[in-house]
Amino acid sequence: MMPKPTAREVNFDGLVGPTHNYSGLAHGNLAAARHQGAIANPRAAALQGLAKMKALHDEGFAQAVLPPHHRPNLDLLRRLGFAGGDTTIIRQAEREAPQLLRSASSAAAMWTANAATVTPSADSADARVHFTPANLQASLHRSLETETTAAALSAIFADEQHFSHHPALPATSILGDEGAANHTRLCEGYAHPGIHLFVYGRHGFGGDSAIRRFSARQSLEASQAIARQHGLTDEQCVFSAQHPGAIDAGAFHNDVIAVGNGRVLFYHEYAFADEQATLDALSRRMDTLDTTLCPIRVSNDSLPLQTAISTYLFNSQLLSREDGSMMLIVPAECDTDPTVAEVIEAIVDDTDNPITEARAFDIKQSMDNGGGPACLRLRVVLTDAERDALGAKVMLDDARYETLCDWVRRHYRDRLAIEDLADPALVTESAAALDELSQLLQLGSIYPFQRT
Repeated sequence: MMPKPTAREVNFDGLVGPTHNYSGLAHGNLAAARHQGAIANPRAAALQGLAKMKALHDEGFAQAVLPPHHRPNLDLLRRLGFAGGDTTIIRQAEREAPQLLRSASSAAAMWTANAATVTPSADSADARVHFTPANLQASLHRSLETETTAAALSAIFADEQHFSHHPALPATSILGDEGAANHTRLCEGYAHPGIHLFVYGRHGFGGDSAIRRFSARQSLEASQAIARQHGLTDEQCVFSAQHPGAIDAGAFHNDVIAVGNGRVLFYHEYAFADEQATLDALSRRMDTLDTTLCPIRVSNDSLPLQTAISTYLFNSQLLSREDGSMMLIVPAECDTDPTVAEVIEAIVDDTDNPITEARAFDIKQSMDNGGGPACLRLRVVLTDAERDALGAKVMLDDARYETLCDWVRRHYRDRLAIEDLADPALVTESAAALDELSQLLQLGSIYPFQRT
Protein backbone atom coordinates (compact mmCIF):
# COMPACT_ATOMS: atom_id res chain seq x y z
CA MET A 1 0.00 0.00 0.00
CA MET A 2 1.27 3.45 -0.93
CA PRO A 3 1.94 5.70 2.08
CA LYS A 4 -0.59 8.50 2.58
CA PRO A 5 0.84 11.80 1.34
CA THR A 6 1.64 14.46 3.88
CA ALA A 7 0.05 17.88 3.57
CA ARG A 8 0.61 21.32 5.06
CA GLU A 9 -1.50 24.41 5.25
CA VAL A 10 0.06 27.30 3.37
CA ASN A 11 -1.12 30.80 4.24
CA PHE A 12 -1.19 32.96 1.11
CA ASP A 13 -1.13 36.50 2.49
CA GLY A 14 -2.12 39.43 0.33
CA LEU A 15 0.53 42.05 -0.29
CA VAL A 16 -0.95 45.46 0.47
CA GLY A 17 -1.24 47.55 -2.69
CA PRO A 18 0.29 50.98 -3.42
CA THR A 19 -3.10 52.75 -3.24
CA HIS A 20 -3.95 51.63 0.32
CA ASN A 21 -6.24 54.37 1.67
CA TYR A 22 -9.10 55.03 4.07
CA SER A 23 -12.12 55.76 1.89
CA GLY A 24 -14.59 53.93 4.16
CA LEU A 25 -16.22 52.05 1.29
CA ALA A 26 -17.35 48.87 3.06
CA HIS A 27 -20.91 49.09 4.36
CA GLY A 28 -21.17 47.25 7.67
CA ASN A 29 -17.44 47.42 8.37
CA LEU A 30 -17.32 49.61 11.47
CA ALA A 31 -13.54 50.03 11.56
CA ALA A 32 -13.49 51.23 7.96
CA ALA A 33 -16.26 53.72 8.70
CA ARG A 34 -14.50 54.98 11.85
CA HIS A 35 -11.28 55.75 10.01
CA GLN A 36 -12.78 57.19 6.84
CA GLY A 37 -10.73 60.16 5.72
CA ALA A 38 -7.65 59.32 7.77
CA ILE A 39 -4.17 59.55 6.25
CA ALA A 40 -2.92 56.12 5.18
CA ASN A 41 0.64 54.87 4.96
CA PRO A 42 0.82 52.29 2.14
CA ARG A 43 4.51 51.60 2.76
CA ALA A 44 3.97 50.87 6.46
CA ALA A 45 0.90 48.76 5.67
CA ALA A 46 2.80 46.54 3.25
CA LEU A 47 5.80 46.19 5.56
CA GLN A 48 3.57 45.33 8.54
CA GLY A 49 2.01 42.52 6.52
CA LEU A 50 5.37 41.25 5.36
CA ALA A 51 6.74 41.34 8.93
CA LYS A 52 3.89 39.09 10.07
CA MET A 53 4.53 36.70 7.19
CA LYS A 54 8.26 36.56 7.96
CA ALA A 55 7.68 35.95 11.67
CA LEU A 56 5.37 33.01 10.92
CA HIS A 57 7.84 31.66 8.37
CA ASP A 58 10.55 31.83 11.03
CA GLU A 59 8.27 29.86 13.37
CA GLY A 60 8.14 27.05 10.82
CA PHE A 61 4.76 27.76 9.23
CA ALA A 62 4.43 27.63 5.44
CA GLN A 63 3.91 31.14 4.12
CA ALA A 64 3.31 32.50 0.62
CA VAL A 65 2.17 35.76 -0.95
CA LEU A 66 -0.58 36.88 -3.32
CA PRO A 67 -0.01 40.03 -5.40
CA PRO A 68 -1.90 43.32 -5.13
CA HIS A 69 -4.28 44.41 -7.87
CA HIS A 70 -3.61 47.31 -10.21
CA ARG A 71 -5.34 50.45 -9.05
CA PRO A 72 -6.88 52.81 -9.91
CA ASN A 73 -9.04 50.65 -12.15
CA LEU A 74 -9.47 52.97 -15.12
CA ASP A 75 -11.40 50.34 -17.07
CA LEU A 76 -14.24 50.76 -14.56
CA LEU A 77 -14.28 54.51 -15.02
CA ARG A 78 -14.28 54.18 -18.81
CA ARG A 79 -17.20 51.75 -18.63
CA LEU A 80 -19.05 54.33 -16.54
CA GLY A 81 -18.74 57.00 -19.20
CA PHE A 82 -15.55 58.86 -18.37
CA ALA A 83 -13.49 59.42 -21.51
CA GLY A 84 -10.09 60.69 -22.58
CA GLY A 85 -6.59 60.05 -21.37
CA ASP A 86 -5.77 58.73 -17.93
CA THR A 87 -5.29 62.18 -16.40
CA THR A 88 -8.53 63.50 -17.88
CA ILE A 89 -10.51 60.50 -16.63
CA ILE A 90 -9.14 60.73 -13.10
CA ARG A 91 -9.68 64.47 -12.81
CA GLN A 92 -13.22 64.24 -14.21
CA ALA A 93 -14.11 61.38 -11.88
CA GLU A 94 -12.78 63.24 -8.86
CA ARG A 95 -14.79 66.32 -9.84
CA GLU A 96 -18.08 64.62 -10.81
CA ALA A 97 -18.17 61.30 -8.93
CA PRO A 98 -15.46 61.05 -6.25
CA GLN A 99 -16.97 57.91 -4.73
CA LEU A 100 -16.46 56.12 -8.05
CA LEU A 101 -12.82 57.14 -8.13
CA ARG A 102 -12.38 55.89 -4.58
CA SER A 103 -13.99 52.58 -5.48
CA ALA A 104 -11.72 52.30 -8.51
CA SER A 105 -8.69 52.98 -6.29
CA SER A 106 -9.42 50.55 -3.45
CA ALA A 107 -6.60 48.27 -2.27
CA ALA A 108 -9.05 45.90 -0.54
CA ALA A 109 -7.68 42.91 -2.47
CA MET A 110 -5.09 42.79 0.35
CA TRP A 111 -7.69 40.83 2.32
CA THR A 112 -7.26 37.55 0.51
CA ALA A 113 -9.61 35.63 2.80
CA ASN A 114 -12.15 37.00 0.32
CA ALA A 115 -10.20 35.97 -2.75
CA ALA A 116 -11.63 32.49 -3.23
CA THR A 117 -12.98 29.30 -1.68
CA VAL A 118 -10.57 26.35 -1.70
CA THR A 119 -11.12 22.61 -1.35
CA PRO A 120 -7.98 20.49 -0.80
CA SER A 121 -7.27 17.33 -2.73
CA ALA A 122 -7.96 15.15 0.32
CA ASP A 123 -11.64 16.07 0.03
CA SER A 124 -12.24 16.23 -3.72
CA ALA A 125 -13.45 13.35 -5.87
CA ASP A 126 -10.70 13.88 -8.46
CA ALA A 127 -7.89 14.33 -5.87
CA ARG A 128 -7.14 17.86 -7.10
CA VAL A 129 -7.21 21.18 -5.25
CA HIS A 130 -10.28 23.18 -6.31
CA PHE A 131 -10.59 26.99 -6.47
CA THR A 132 -13.54 29.32 -7.02
CA PRO A 133 -12.75 33.06 -7.04
CA ALA A 134 -15.31 35.09 -5.09
CA ASN A 135 -17.65 37.40 -7.00
CA LEU A 136 -17.81 39.90 -4.08
CA GLN A 137 -20.90 41.44 -5.64
CA ALA A 138 -22.02 43.09 -2.39
CA SER A 139 -19.76 46.10 -2.96
CA LEU A 140 -18.56 47.82 -6.11
CA HIS A 141 -14.93 48.22 -5.07
CA ARG A 142 -14.54 44.54 -4.21
CA SER A 143 -16.46 43.22 -7.22
CA LEU A 144 -13.62 44.58 -9.36
CA GLU A 145 -11.21 42.01 -7.92
CA THR A 146 -12.53 38.79 -9.46
CA GLU A 147 -10.74 38.93 -12.81
CA THR A 148 -7.26 39.59 -11.41
CA THR A 149 -7.79 37.12 -8.57
CA ALA A 150 -8.68 34.40 -11.07
CA ALA A 151 -5.65 35.27 -13.21
CA ALA A 152 -3.29 35.20 -10.22
CA LEU A 153 -4.63 31.91 -8.89
CA SER A 154 -4.46 30.35 -12.36
CA ALA A 155 -0.84 31.48 -12.73
CA ILE A 156 0.22 30.17 -9.32
CA PHE A 157 -1.78 26.95 -9.38
CA ALA A 158 -1.31 26.25 -13.07
CA ASP A 159 -0.72 22.49 -13.21
CA GLU A 160 -3.98 20.88 -14.29
CA GLN A 161 -2.83 17.55 -12.92
CA HIS A 162 -3.04 18.98 -9.41
CA PHE A 163 -5.36 22.00 -9.58
CA SER A 164 -8.86 22.74 -10.85
CA HIS A 165 -10.21 26.27 -11.37
CA HIS A 166 -13.92 27.08 -11.49
CA PRO A 167 -15.53 30.28 -12.76
CA ALA A 168 -16.79 32.79 -10.24
CA LEU A 169 -20.51 32.57 -9.57
CA PRO A 170 -22.72 34.98 -11.54
CA ALA A 171 -22.47 38.42 -9.94
CA THR A 172 -25.99 38.70 -8.59
CA SER A 173 -27.27 39.18 -5.06
CA ILE A 174 -28.90 35.76 -5.18
CA LEU A 175 -25.43 34.24 -5.49
CA GLY A 176 -23.44 36.70 -3.37
CA ASP A 177 -20.13 35.01 -2.55
CA GLU A 178 -17.49 36.41 -0.19
CA GLY A 179 -14.96 33.58 -0.46
CA ALA A 180 -13.23 31.81 2.39
CA ALA A 181 -14.25 34.50 4.90
CA ASN A 182 -17.42 32.42 5.33
CA HIS A 183 -15.88 28.96 4.93
CA THR A 184 -14.01 26.78 7.41
CA ARG A 185 -12.57 23.32 6.98
CA LEU A 186 -12.34 21.06 10.05
CA CYS A 187 -10.29 17.86 10.07
CA GLU A 188 -8.10 15.53 12.13
CA GLY A 189 -5.02 16.54 10.14
CA TYR A 190 -4.45 18.44 6.93
CA ALA A 191 -3.86 15.28 4.87
CA HIS A 192 -7.03 13.67 6.28
CA PRO A 193 -10.53 14.16 4.84
CA GLY A 194 -12.34 17.16 6.29
CA ILE A 195 -15.75 18.67 6.93
CA HIS A 196 -16.64 21.99 5.33
CA LEU A 197 -18.58 24.57 7.33
CA PHE A 198 -20.24 27.13 5.06
CA VAL A 199 -21.78 30.09 6.90
CA TYR A 200 -24.30 32.31 5.15
CA GLY A 201 -26.13 35.49 6.11
CA ARG A 202 -29.25 35.23 4.01
CA HIS A 203 -31.30 33.23 1.54
CA GLY A 204 -30.71 34.54 -1.96
CA PHE A 205 -34.29 33.88 -3.02
CA GLY A 206 -35.73 35.74 -0.07
CA GLY A 207 -37.37 34.80 3.16
CA ASP A 208 -37.74 36.54 6.48
CA SER A 209 -34.60 38.13 7.85
CA ALA A 210 -33.90 39.39 11.35
CA ILE A 211 -31.05 41.58 10.08
CA ARG A 212 -32.02 45.23 10.48
CA ARG A 213 -28.94 47.46 10.42
CA PHE A 214 -26.57 46.07 7.80
CA SER A 215 -26.81 43.81 4.76
CA ALA A 216 -25.80 40.18 4.79
CA ARG A 217 -23.29 39.48 2.04
CA GLN A 218 -23.09 35.68 1.70
CA SER A 219 -26.10 33.77 0.41
CA LEU A 220 -26.94 30.15 1.14
CA GLU A 221 -27.37 29.53 -2.57
CA ALA A 222 -23.82 30.71 -3.27
CA SER A 223 -22.36 28.43 -0.62
CA GLN A 224 -24.31 25.47 -1.98
CA ALA A 225 -23.20 26.24 -5.55
CA ILE A 226 -19.53 26.28 -4.56
CA ALA A 227 -19.90 22.97 -2.75
CA ARG A 228 -21.38 21.52 -5.94
CA GLN A 229 -18.62 23.02 -8.10
CA HIS A 230 -16.01 21.36 -5.89
CA GLY A 231 -17.83 18.01 -5.90
CA LEU A 232 -18.45 17.98 -2.15
CA THR A 233 -21.17 15.66 -0.87
CA ASP A 234 -23.85 16.41 1.69
CA GLU A 235 -21.93 14.31 4.19
CA GLN A 236 -18.90 16.60 3.81
CA CYS A 237 -20.78 19.87 4.36
CA VAL A 238 -22.59 21.80 7.03
CA PHE A 239 -24.48 24.96 6.06
CA SER A 240 -25.14 27.28 8.98
CA ALA A 241 -26.78 30.70 9.20
CA GLN A 242 -24.75 33.45 10.81
CA HIS A 243 -26.34 35.10 13.82
CA PRO A 244 -28.23 38.20 12.58
CA GLY A 245 -27.24 40.08 15.73
CA ALA A 246 -23.58 39.57 14.89
CA ILE A 247 -24.05 40.95 11.37
CA ASP A 248 -25.88 44.00 12.70
CA ALA A 249 -23.10 44.49 15.26
CA GLY A 250 -20.48 44.63 12.47
CA ALA A 251 -19.47 41.00 11.88
CA PHE A 252 -19.80 41.41 8.12
CA HIS A 253 -18.14 38.01 7.55
CA ASN A 254 -18.23 34.93 9.74
CA ASP A 255 -14.45 35.06 10.15
CA VAL A 256 -14.95 38.20 12.25
CA ILE A 257 -16.76 36.12 14.86
CA ALA A 258 -15.40 32.53 14.47
CA VAL A 259 -12.27 30.71 13.29
CA GLY A 260 -11.58 27.01 12.88
CA ASN A 261 -8.51 24.87 12.36
CA GLY A 262 -7.98 21.14 12.61
CA ARG A 263 -10.55 19.85 15.12
CA VAL A 264 -10.92 23.25 16.81
CA LEU A 265 -13.79 25.67 16.29
CA PHE A 266 -13.12 28.88 18.24
CA TYR A 267 -16.26 31.02 18.23
CA HIS A 268 -18.35 33.62 20.01
CA GLU A 269 -21.71 32.77 21.48
CA TYR A 270 -23.38 34.87 18.77
CA ALA A 271 -21.50 33.41 15.81
CA PHE A 272 -24.34 31.18 14.61
CA ALA A 273 -28.08 31.64 14.46
CA ASP A 274 -28.54 28.12 15.84
CA GLU A 275 -25.40 27.34 17.80
CA GLN A 276 -26.41 23.90 19.03
CA ALA A 277 -27.65 22.67 15.67
CA THR A 278 -24.38 23.78 14.07
CA LEU A 279 -22.27 21.98 16.66
CA ASP A 280 -24.41 18.84 16.46
CA ALA A 281 -24.18 18.71 12.65
CA LEU A 282 -20.41 19.19 12.73
CA SER A 283 -19.96 16.58 15.44
CA ARG A 284 -22.02 13.98 13.57
CA ARG A 285 -20.08 14.45 10.37
CA MET A 286 -16.71 14.49 12.11
CA ASP A 287 -17.63 11.27 13.91
CA THR A 288 -17.86 9.59 10.50
CA LEU A 289 -14.21 10.57 9.96
CA ASP A 290 -13.20 9.10 13.33
CA THR A 291 -12.38 12.46 14.79
CA THR A 292 -13.97 14.67 17.42
CA LEU A 293 -14.90 18.33 17.26
CA CYS A 294 -13.17 20.54 19.83
CA PRO A 295 -15.40 23.60 20.31
CA ILE A 296 -14.03 26.61 22.19
CA ARG A 297 -16.97 28.82 23.04
CA VAL A 298 -16.64 32.37 24.33
CA SER A 299 -19.81 33.60 25.99
CA ASN A 300 -21.17 37.09 25.60
CA ASP A 301 -20.92 37.52 29.37
CA SER A 302 -17.16 36.98 29.31
CA LEU A 303 -16.63 38.94 26.08
CA PRO A 304 -19.36 41.31 24.87
CA LEU A 305 -20.10 41.01 21.18
CA GLN A 306 -19.11 44.59 20.43
CA THR A 307 -15.71 44.14 22.09
CA ALA A 308 -15.12 40.90 20.20
CA ILE A 309 -15.76 42.71 16.92
CA SER A 310 -13.84 45.90 17.68
CA THR A 311 -10.69 43.99 18.72
CA TYR A 312 -11.05 41.31 16.00
CA LEU A 313 -10.20 38.49 18.42
CA PHE A 314 -11.91 35.93 16.23
CA ASN A 315 -10.41 37.35 13.05
CA SER A 316 -7.21 35.65 14.14
CA GLN A 317 -5.13 32.94 12.55
CA LEU A 318 -5.20 29.56 14.26
CA LEU A 319 -2.12 27.61 13.18
CA SER A 320 -1.06 24.01 13.83
CA ARG A 321 2.45 23.04 14.85
CA GLU A 322 3.94 19.68 13.93
CA ASP A 323 3.47 18.43 17.52
CA GLY A 324 -0.30 19.02 17.30
CA SER A 325 -0.35 22.17 19.42
CA MET A 326 -1.78 25.40 18.03
CA MET A 327 -0.77 29.06 18.04
CA LEU A 328 -3.33 31.87 17.96
CA ILE A 329 -2.21 34.90 15.94
CA VAL A 330 -4.09 37.97 17.14
CA PRO A 331 -3.94 41.69 16.30
CA ALA A 332 -2.11 43.90 18.80
CA GLU A 333 -5.44 45.46 19.77
CA CYS A 334 -6.28 42.24 21.63
CA ASP A 335 -3.28 42.68 23.91
CA THR A 336 -4.30 46.16 24.96
CA ASP A 337 -7.91 45.30 25.86
CA PRO A 338 -7.95 43.74 29.36
CA THR A 339 -11.16 41.77 28.77
CA VAL A 340 -9.84 40.19 25.58
CA ALA A 341 -6.44 39.54 27.12
CA GLU A 342 -8.13 37.68 29.98
CA VAL A 343 -10.10 35.52 27.54
CA ILE A 344 -6.95 34.66 25.60
CA GLU A 345 -5.05 33.79 28.78
CA ALA A 346 -7.83 31.45 29.91
CA ILE A 347 -7.84 29.66 26.54
CA VAL A 348 -4.06 29.20 26.51
CA ASP A 349 -4.11 27.91 30.11
CA ASP A 350 -6.90 25.41 29.40
CA THR A 351 -5.30 22.02 28.76
CA ASP A 352 -8.55 20.67 27.26
CA ASN A 353 -7.78 22.43 23.97
CA PRO A 354 -4.61 22.39 21.83
CA ILE A 355 -4.02 26.17 21.84
CA THR A 356 -0.82 26.62 23.83
CA GLU A 357 0.32 30.05 22.71
CA ALA A 358 -1.03 33.39 21.51
CA ARG A 359 1.03 35.98 19.72
CA ALA A 360 0.06 39.54 18.83
CA PHE A 361 1.10 41.44 15.70
CA ASP A 362 0.95 45.10 14.79
CA ILE A 363 -1.09 45.34 11.61
CA LYS A 364 -2.70 48.65 12.48
CA GLN A 365 -2.87 49.91 8.89
CA SER A 366 -5.01 46.90 8.00
CA MET A 367 -7.01 46.93 11.24
CA ASP A 368 -7.98 50.57 10.80
CA ASN A 369 -9.55 49.60 7.50
CA GLY A 370 -11.36 46.61 9.02
CA GLY A 371 -9.11 43.61 8.40
CA GLY A 372 -7.31 41.48 10.98
CA PRO A 373 -4.79 38.63 10.58
CA ALA A 374 -7.38 36.19 9.23
CA CYS A 375 -8.56 38.67 6.58
CA LEU A 376 -5.02 38.95 5.23
CA ARG A 377 -4.61 35.30 4.25
CA LEU A 378 -6.11 32.62 2.04
CA ARG A 379 -5.54 29.14 3.45
CA VAL A 380 -4.53 26.45 0.93
CA VAL A 381 -3.74 22.90 2.04
CA LEU A 382 -1.12 21.38 -0.25
CA THR A 383 0.72 18.08 -0.44
CA ASP A 384 4.44 18.10 -1.14
CA ALA A 385 3.78 17.27 -4.79
CA GLU A 386 1.27 20.11 -5.08
CA ARG A 387 3.71 22.58 -3.56
CA ASP A 388 6.36 21.43 -6.02
CA ALA A 389 3.89 22.06 -8.86
CA LEU A 390 3.31 25.75 -8.06
CA GLY A 391 3.74 27.83 -11.18
CA ALA A 392 5.24 30.94 -9.57
CA LYS A 393 7.85 31.92 -6.97
CA VAL A 394 5.42 32.93 -4.24
CA MET A 395 6.63 30.84 -1.29
CA LEU A 396 8.25 33.11 1.28
CA ASP A 397 11.85 32.54 2.34
CA ASP A 398 14.46 34.85 3.81
CA ALA A 399 15.73 36.08 0.44
CA ARG A 400 12.26 36.69 -0.99
CA TYR A 401 11.25 38.57 2.13
CA GLU A 402 14.20 40.95 1.76
CA THR A 403 13.48 41.35 -1.95
CA LEU A 404 9.84 42.22 -1.30
CA CYS A 405 10.67 44.66 1.48
CA ASP A 406 13.11 46.42 -0.85
CA TRP A 407 10.47 46.48 -3.58
CA VAL A 408 7.96 48.10 -1.20
CA ARG A 409 10.41 50.73 0.01
CA ARG A 410 11.27 51.71 -3.57
CA HIS A 411 7.74 51.91 -4.92
CA TYR A 412 5.31 52.81 -2.12
CA ARG A 413 4.38 56.19 -0.72
CA ASP A 414 4.49 56.73 3.04
CA ARG A 415 1.47 59.02 2.99
CA LEU A 416 -1.77 58.80 1.04
CA ALA A 417 -4.81 60.97 1.71
CA ILE A 418 -8.13 60.49 -0.06
CA GLU A 419 -7.51 63.58 -2.18
CA ASP A 420 -4.25 62.01 -3.39
CA LEU A 421 -6.29 59.45 -5.30
CA ALA A 422 -6.82 62.18 -7.89
CA ASP A 423 -3.07 62.26 -8.57
CA PRO A 424 -2.57 60.71 -12.05
CA ALA A 425 0.96 59.69 -11.03
CA LEU A 426 -0.57 56.87 -8.95
CA VAL A 427 -1.51 55.09 -12.19
CA THR A 428 2.05 54.92 -13.46
CA GLU A 429 3.51 54.30 -9.99
CA SER A 430 1.21 51.35 -9.40
CA ALA A 431 1.79 49.89 -12.86
CA ALA A 432 5.57 50.16 -12.54
CA ALA A 433 5.52 48.51 -9.13
CA LEU A 434 3.27 45.63 -10.16
CA ASP A 435 5.03 45.04 -13.45
CA GLU A 436 8.27 44.55 -11.51
CA LEU A 437 6.54 42.41 -8.89
CA SER A 438 5.04 40.06 -11.47
CA GLN A 439 8.57 39.45 -12.74
CA LEU A 440 10.00 38.98 -9.25
CA LEU A 441 7.35 36.38 -8.47
CA GLN A 442 7.34 34.92 -12.01
CA LEU A 443 3.59 35.38 -12.33
CA GLY A 444 3.48 36.26 -16.01
CA SER A 445 1.10 38.88 -17.40
CA ILE A 446 -1.72 38.71 -14.86
CA TYR A 447 -2.65 42.41 -15.07
CA PRO A 448 -4.76 43.86 -17.90
CA PHE A 449 -2.24 46.68 -18.50
CA GLN A 450 0.41 44.02 -19.25
CA ARG A 451 -1.73 42.54 -21.99
CA THR A 452 -2.46 45.71 -23.97
